[in-house]
Amino acid sequence: MGYDKVDIPFARERGVAVSTTPGVLTDDVADLAIGLTIGLLRGLPAADRFVRDGRWLEDGFPLKRKMSGRRFGIVGLGHIGRAIADRLAPFGPVAYHGRMAKDAPYRFEPDLLALARDSDVLLLACAATEETRNLIDGAVLDALGREGYLVNVARGSVVDQEALVQALASGAIAGAALDVFVDEPSVPAGLITSDRTVLAPHIASATAETRKAMADLVLANVDALLDGQPLPSAL
Repeated sequence: MGYDKVDIPFARERGVAVSTTPGVLTDDVADLAIGLTIGLLRGLPAADRFVRDGRWLEDGFPLKRKMSGRRFGIVGLGHIGRAIADRLAPFGPVAYHGRMAKDAPYRFEPDLLALARDSDVLLLACAATEETRNLIDGAVLDALGREGYLVNVARGSVVDQEALVQALASGAIAGAALDVFVDEPSVPAGLITSDRTVLAPHIASATAETRKAMADLVLANVDALLDGQPLPSAL
């Protein structure tokens, strides 16, 4: 669970213990990233609307893009990024960008622009920090190119949302699948009206199983605090 809304230094200064729920949502977020990628490339939301609107009776659905054989770039190879990479590997080559190379069977690319240029799909799984704010800007989107796709399951702040709206409107990139936004639950009209987007309401961890596991970990931290014991998942 992200904690970018918490002032960690202030909490520590005041002696306030802060914990999070690491690990329990990794699979769900990675699974959704794959689902969004397939939905984006194959146009699944549009295909659903095509059938429901009765248009199949009159015409054929437009051809979309193949998932297998794509080149995938991941920004951030933490637990979630690694889980995404492992799921993507059967589809095509995977490379990643981050602060440093990891012990992983994927190519490390220290240059974000180079990763974008070399990727058909750029997936975001990095933490939301001041360093990553607007990390995906107009230059990165231009490098991704007219045939490239963006998938964001990180945080909305990682993307320059205005630049993304412009890139989609101009066709500078082929499309974007987004589970997160800058000012949730507000979503820019340019993203909602675009036929190049697949949008979800920040549901990456929203399964009954994972939310129960998160709640259990929260209660374990509360019990530990009341008992004067170290928190199981303290920051």
